[in-house]
Amino acid sequence: MPIAPKNSERTDKIVQAAAQLFARQGYHGTSTREIARLADVSENTLFRYFDHKEDLFWSALRSRSTGLKLRRDLLDGIAGGDDPEIVLPKIIDLLVDTVIFKPELLRLIAVAFLELHWKTESFCQEYLSPIFSAISHYVEMNIESERVRNLDPTMVTAALVTTVMAHAEISRLIGGDKLSYPGSREAASAYTRFWLDVLTPQPLSSHRSASRSKKAPTA
Repeated sequence: MPIAPKNSERTDKIVQAAAQLFARQGYHGTSTREIARLADVSENTLFRYFDHKEDLFWSALRSRSTGLKLRRDLLDGIAGGDDPEIVLPKIIDLLVDTVIFKPELLRLIAVAFLELHWKTESFCQEYLSPIFSAISHYVEMNIESERVRNLDPTMVTAALVTTVMAHAEISRLIGGDKLSYPGSREAASAYTRFWLDVLTPQPLSSHRSASRSKKAPTA
């Protein structure tokens, strides 16, 4: 993957314009002429900073990926084997914040996979693999210690990420335009409860209590 040219105010304007248009229109649907116009430069000037349109796309994607990493407290919790009740909310907070505050990034990643999928390996290894591998490793550690159910760690990681990334859109398809949750904190709390219920084995007494509650006659 090409490295972005030396930073400058003009370079930044071009990259920001490219990120907006690529995220909105896709790679093939965006021309360098449109990018130059939005950045308020000539197309010739654009090509003095970037040799190819593809170089510009990867620079735009990387610029939007800044900060896409696990926070230090989360890494420490994973390395220290903290309880799922502590670590899982932090993982979900990271995913929810990405959905809420970095929507262009998600669209750019989708464009990369759909339109430039044969060249995404370098980006994935640098930005996505460390996050997904850490989550999967944490799930695997907790399976071995029997703190979570014996499930495929990679499948749990994929499902966990997909829940946060796709739930809102799927909910709209099911229930119309009604929002599932009023804000990001409510969404994160709901996802956390759901995944703790899915992953954490329930004591036998809890199952018996729930069973009796279901069988209890109604007044």
